[in-house]
Amino acid sequence: MLCLAAATALPLHAAWFGAAVAQEQAPQKGPQTIQDTEIEALLRDYTRPIMKAAGLAQQNVEVVLISSRAFNAFVADGRRIFVNTGALVDSVTPNQIIGVLAHETGHIAGGHLARMREQLAGAQTMAIVAMLLAAGGVAAGATTGMNGRDVGSVGAAALSAPQEMIRRSLLSYQRGEEAAADRSAVKYLNATGQSAKGMLETFERFQNDQLFISQRVDPYVLSHPMARERIGALEQLAKTSPYYDVKDPPALQARHDMMRAKLIGFMERPEAVARRYPPSDGSMAAQYARAISAYRFGNVDSSIRQIDALIAKEPSNPYFQELKGQALLEAGRPSEAVAPLRKAVQMTNGAPLIRAMLGQALVQSGNQSFTQEAIRELVQATQRDPNSPSAWRSLALAYGRSGDTANADLASAHSYFASGDFKLGRELAARARTKFPQGSPGWLKADDLVNFKPPASAANRR
Repeated sequence: MLCLAAATALPLHAAWFGAAVAQEQAPQKGPQTIQDTEIEALLRDYTRPIMKAAGLAQQNVEVVLISSRAFNAFVADGRRIFVNTGALVDSVTPNQIIGVLAHETGHIAGGHLARMREQLAGAQTMAIVAMLLAAGGVAAGATTGMNGRDVGSVGAAALSAPQEMIRRSLLSYQRGEEAAADRSAVKYLNATGQSAKGMLETFERFQNDQLFISQRVDPYVLSHPMARERIGALEQLAKTSPYYDVKDPPALQARHDMMRAKLIGFMERPEAVARRYPPSDGSMAAQYARAISAYRFGNVDSSIRQIDALIAKEPSNPYFQELKGQALLEAGRPSEAVAPLRKAVQMTNGAPLIRAMLGQALVQSGNQSFTQEAIRELVQATQRDPNSPSAWRSLALAYGRSGDTANADLASAHSYFASGDFKLGRELAARARTKFPQGSPGWLKADDLVNFKPPASAANRR
């Protein structure tokens, strides 16, 4: 369900690495975030025109992927749109997920988060006043001679009624914001020459899902407008657009199909992948999903043959090279992974996630002649994406092999910071600081980590 959600505690780094596979999970409890170069590039292409139409092109709004099969997307601040992988998998066309992204962009452009905070602050004040008034009413009842049971029941009603009114007021406010975001989404889609039909199709699906429960639900307790009301308003807006019947470009649809296949290949069991993409399906998307599933569940040689077939069909596709390197690396064949990962880095102009995986393969190969190349790749990867513990760990190993113990300790400190272990990270940074000349760039970086003050919630975990 599309909703304006409160801020959610999320890990600082990826649960998946490169082609969705780092296998490293933050110590915090909560949703797992996912990073993937291919999917993120597609989502940037989806959001770029929408952000421009909304006047947010200079705001560097980021789309963050959450590993959850539920269909959902939300904003938690003015900088990020969170999208569940389930929303990507269940959106059959690009237009359907673009409509979702346009809706969430409407929340950011409309400043809904800031206004909701104001509403919540006001509600807290109202709640305090209501409780005091209700308590005064209970005291008055006691002085008039009401018995204890009567005073208790009246008191409970007096205390709960204002709370219910406040809650309904907040929900009514939020429903208004959702409707405003719908209108803004259609405006952005029109400005970019895209249809709102996909957005309408998504809401119609929600309506079908809700039909069996909506007959007896009080609409005031819902955090969004009732589906039928929302669809009616959206349909009226969408069908008056001159772009209503515009279709997604075939090339964009093909990229969307590959994204869905990738997620399904990584997230589903082999039997589920086989049901969605049976051997009779010869599409590139089906071959992609089956190749991913094969390597994930131990049939690496079969997977490599399938990936090589994909590469033969599309030799300029960097993500096939990335997948081959990843499959080989995770199969314990890092030396073989180096060549395809080098190609993927070159083809993507140095994508940091792929660069980090290349550095990891170079280190794990055990080839001493690769050490300086590994350091170069991992330094550039961590400069662009400093939140991957595995990249920092690989860099620490590379520095250690080169005999640079100061930078090895500093990289290890960064790896613990990225994992959320600030205590051990500070200890390693302090050790690294003693090995650098005072005032040097390395000394200053180590000193910054030693003196870093983590957020209170993070500090309490360590």
